[in-house]
Amino acid sequence: MVFAHERWFEFGDHPSDWGFAGETLTLVLLGCAVLVTLLVRVLARVWPGVDVPFLARLVPFMPFAIRLHLTVSLVGLLSLGFYLSPAMDLQADLAGILLGAVMAIVAIAMATGWHARAGAALLVAAGPLGMLEFGFLPVLSRVDLLGLAIYVLVAGPGRWSADRETGAAAEPSLAGHARAVWALKVAAGVALIVVAFDEKLARPDLALAFLAGHPELNVAQQVGLGWSDLEFIRVAGAIEVLFGLLVISGALPQAIVLIAGIPFNATLWFFGANELMGHLPIYGTMLVLLVYGSDPRLRPAVASLRIPSRPWTASRSSPAAAPASAGQPP
Repeated sequence: MVFAHERWFEFGDHPSDWGFAGETLTLVLLGCAVLVTLLVRVLARVWPGVDVPFLARLVPFMPFAIRLHLTVSLVGLLSLGFYLSPAMDLQADLAGILLGAVMAIVAIAMATGWHARAGAALLVAAGPLGMLEFGFLPVLSRVDLLGLAIYVLVAGPGRWSADRETGAAAEPSLAGHARAVWALKVAAGVALIVVAFDEKLARPDLALAFLAGHPELNVAQQVGLGWSDLEFIRVAGAIEVLFGLLVISGALPQAIVLIAGIPFNATLWFFGANELMGHLPIYGTMLVLLVYGSDPRLRPAVASLRIPSRPWTASRSSPAAAPASAGQPP
């Protein structure tokens, strides 16, 4: 329930109710989420993470990993008849055909790495184009895709791409990796927070209808806490906001990814292909955060709240990091 997307499976008309989000208990829980995020950042100043050399060696392959996750997600969603997410059904009309063609072109560019930056720019444009057909909120909830698109625009297609083989793109620099991961984590975190409000805290009726069809997802009742569905929705929404803030913060990325991976993967058991295709971009983001967080040169970039400067230098919190110039790939 914490990371399940109610809009992907519950299609009734559920108007927003910001009164629930503004209740005292909800605000207290959201305040706790902010406090926990601040405490994690303080802890990260003392213990930023663990160097994992075999994961750090995967850094040069992360642009390929992002392209692969995007390709499979877009092809899978398109084959199921969806645009960007299972909340947006493609119709057999001119608009549906054109939007489907946009997804297919982006998927081909990502799979081959041929004109990959142009494909990423088209994915950025896919958001406003989708809003013309589906409205603002359904597309906004997929802002995580914007992060992946900007990642490819900044870092380039990387290894195993036609652009690199033909000399049209170079190996990403350390500075390029640092700036690309900043966009990636901010977009993913914003997406989690948007979904927490749009599908739970600001639309409790939507979450209640979803739980009515899936009562087993009220984990609190399953473990004997006896919370009502409404109480559980409040806590689940606050937890989703917490993880969104933690992803944006980027502090202790290894621990955050491993903890968040449990509920993210648990939803696959209940919702199958729709959930997998919709969540693949988030899985790709989490993989990048785990790999970069295991490299002492890039871990400070993951935890940076500002766009990393140029030329990139490792943070003082990682004095053991090997020096690397901005033009030298990891």
